[in-house]
Amino acid sequence: MAPQTGPLPPGRWRDAARATGLLSPDGHVASTVFAEMTDLARRTGAINLGQGFPDVDGPAAVKHAAQRAIEDGHNQYPPGPGVLALRNAVADHQFRHYGLDPDPETEVLVTTGATEAIAATLLALAGPGDDVVTLEPFYDSHAAGIALAGARHVTVPLVPGRDRFHLDVDALRAAVTDRTRIILVNSPHNPTGTVLTLDELDAIAAVARRHDAVVVTDEVYEHLTYDDAPHVPIATLPGMRQRTITVSSAGKTFSFTGWKVGWLHGPAPLVTAVRTVKQFLTYASGAPFQPAIADALADDETPRALADSLAVRRDLLCTGLEAAGFDVVVPQGTYFVVADGAPLGHDDGVALCRALPELAGVVGVPVSAFCTPGSPTARALASRVRFTFVKRDDVLRDAVERSPACAAPDPSGQPQTPGSRVSVGVGSGAGSPVPASVPGSVVPASSPVPSAGGAGSAAVSAPSAGCSSPEPGAVASSRGSAGSSWPGGGSSAAMRSQIASASDVHTTRLGSLGAVATGSSVKTISDVLMFRRL
Repeated sequence: MAPQTGPLPPGRWRDAARATGLLSPDGHVASTVFAEMTDLARRTGAINLGQGFPDVDGPAAVKHAAQRAIEDGHNQYPPGPGVLALRNAVADHQFRHYGLDPDPETEVLVTTGATEAIAATLLALAGPGDDVVTLEPFYDSHAAGIALAGARHVTVPLVPGRDRFHLDVDALRAAVTDRTRIILVNSPHNPTGTVLTLDELDAIAAVARRHDAVVVTDEVYEHLTYDDAPHVPIATLPGMRQRTITVSSAGKTFSFTGWKVGWLHGPAPLVTAVRTVKQFLTYASGAPFQPAIADALADDETPRALADSLAVRRDLLCTGLEAAGFDVVVPQGTYFVVADGAPLGHDDGVALCRALPELAGVVGVPVSAFCTPGSPTARALASRVRFTFVKRDDVLRDAVERSPACAAPDPSGQPQTPGSRVSVGVGSGAGSPVPASVPGSVVPASSPVPSAGGAGSAAVSAPSAGCSSPEPGAVASSRGSAGSSWPGGGSSAAMRSQIASASDVHTTRLGSLGAVATGSSVKTISDVLMFRRL
């Protein structure tokens, strides 16, 4: 970032910077922790498992459709609401998957990614005097959009359990009041990977109806769920269609995050209000990409193949993190896994992330970056780090084989032995005990908050060298391919067959290991896989 020179101007941008921890107490703008960790990976040569974007493109057929659209002259402004073919495709997709039937003429709006959809909705429907309730941790753009609207940000914690992160329903009921204008829900959830259950969604729907609040749902990971965890759009629940704006995009579903093709749908009066604001943001974008995504949305096989592939990559990363000594809550969806460094002696996730390139040759992102600085949830999750598994399997193998020596020194100054912990089997997860519920955290848009920071971690012994790789073919490859095949070669059905074979080796996160992998016998992913094969 260029050096700051001269005084910074007043304006609403300051509220957005404060809300996301970017405005330091002395008035300077800091880099985001995401930018810091990306730069750290670049400078150190560490594997970047912090940024959540694929390292391979999606299906070649979708790229070819965009190329044809360019050649066919789809290069000028598309209609403000979006190309009709894409609006029709969104409506068809929602009906096919969820039984929702939005009118593509009046109830569907194409946006520049889900980020614009959420920002335009917040600007259109919330303002000073209103509360917007979100889950915590939250995606940083949610906090920024709330601040730009001038509303008050109220958070409800997701609490780590041994199987998943759970919504604190009592805190939700306390947080939502007659001041609440919007309840902004993200499921499948970034960064925790949890998929809200029907009971949790029912609780959100009940308080929304009771207090006449609009629900805005960020569902960009709707097709990337694992272990049969069902994604249920809240708009399908009784009485919710008329008060819900549903947001999604093509970036995560088809691995074209840079195309920024998103959409929302909801009742016509709400969509009209959002469209009125959106037209003064980008007006329209992505002219040749919109018809390509319209074609892609008719393909249900490709997203299923991607989810199958990601489930195996998730298992590879989770098993490696557990073998290195982290406690892991296995994600039910998204690109991300949250790992707790506390068992290794790391209570500060920010400091751990800054030390990880030296300790393990990888980079993650502290979960506290997704929290209100200083909030009860930020303190409860201070030792946790988010890693992404949306990388090629060879990259993930390299990453987990670099990282057996992440333990902080014990009081005697000697590094702790990661292998001395007990490996927890599948189903029980590896999260820390559920802390007591914390009340809703309130962040006025104008209140100053410190930027994220933390001291560097003490140096420990270098990662072990000479680790062997898992047996060939144990994890599906993710290199490029064409047609309806997902990157990796062969048909989507063939890929699922390959993944099923891989699962015989992995037994879905090596659940049969149970609690027998003790002592120093399990230190790397290779050791774990070898133990399973024995």
